[in-house]
Amino acid sequence: MTLSPIELVPTADDRRIARYAAAAIALSVVEAAIPMPLPGVKPGLANIIILVVLARYGWRDAVWVSLLRVVAGSLLIGQFLAPGFFLSLAGALASLIVLGLAMHLPARLFGPVSQSLIAAFAHIAGQLAVARLWLVPHDGLFYLLPFFALAALLFGLANGLAAAKLLEETRPA
Repeated sequence: MTLSPIELVPTADDRRIARYAAAAIALSVVEAAIPMPLPGVKPGLANIIILVVLARYGWRDAVWVSLLRVVAGSLLIGQFLAPGFFLSLAGALASLIVLGLAMHLPARLFGPVSQSLIAAFAHIAGQLAVARLWLVPHDGLFYLLPFFALAALLFGLANGLAAAKLLEETRPA
């Protein structure tokens, strides 16, 4: 019995998702080098890419780009299967869930900025849930909540505005 090789032929969609995932991964790697005053607080620059993909191509593609970013980014910075990977994955999954739900809200009221804000707060909630259940089994963790909430507000707003600007500038005529 001879085994024949399996040939995978990437589609245009596969290539598009790979390009966006590469951009998100690059932003994640750059972000990992930025020193932050509080562990777990990061600007979430890759979320700009996720918001653009969500607006242009839908939730399914945003999920692919986000999850590829988490896995490949963690491999590149040496965090795969470390606690930081699980915190990032929990935050990404929580964000994707709320973004999926938010897609059913009126588009005129919920654009990239509001989507970014709710995703940022969901991301923090997902990370805190994993941290509390696994890493820091003490309620003292929640004393950091105001700092995380402020970071989610500031970075969520900034990323949402950046995504809105990119979407506006690249809108087809």
